[in-house]
Amino acid sequence: MKLLLTSAGISNPSIHNALLGLLGKPIAESSALCISTASYALSNGPILAWQFISGHDDCPMCELGWKSLGVLELTALPSLGKQHWLPWVQETDVLLVNGGDPLYLSYWMQQSGLAHLLPSLPAVYVGLSAGSMVMAPRIGEHFVGWTPPTGGDNTLGLVDFALFPHLDHEILPYNSMPHAEKWAAGMHMPSYAMDDQTAVKVVDGVVEVISEGHWKRFAP
Repeated sequence: MKLLLTSAGISNPSIHNALLGLLGKPIAESSALCISTASYALSNGPILAWQFISGHDDCPMCELGWKSLGVLELTALPSLGKQHWLPWVQETDVLLVNGGDPLYLSYWMQQSGLAHLLPSLPAVYVGLSAGSMVMAPRIGEHFVGWTPPTGGDNTLGLVDFALFPHLDHEILPYNSMPHAEKWAAGMHMPSYAMDDQTAVKVVDGVVEVISEGHWKRFAP
């Protein structure tokens, strides 16, 4: 499984080069499916989804010049049957997963069946904010918004660390380093706080931080 877990998309040349390395070919020769399901749990969800898909936001993902780009809506998949949509995710080169609410995204990844398939897919997984956080075993109470039917803050657990994105963001005062330290103290696992110029690359379990900004790793 090849993951590029970003705070704010492909925001600088270092992260862009990491993406190219994971793809093994130019973006112009690569197909992509974008997933914006997490957006809809936020108050301005439809606008955020459109901005992500159309490339009218500040987090470069869909507008990078893909050979082809499709939209994969997780809430639609259970009504279609796996035999209908499975070829889409098996044949794409990359999954671009938008931010929003990580628990809502986790719920629909599991309900759709995509979560079970992710470890075996050849596609590169590129997450943005909540799209990255969802890979962790849990997100911490600090980030709980939408509450799943079972409660709690558990997510997919496809990596063994947690993420605190948008560190020191000017419009997110609670995403400061003191709050990140408090969050990490309650996570009981390796955790990373990272700003919007940072990403975490994971290839077959090997973790590498890619950054032109600032970040911090917290030991459990």
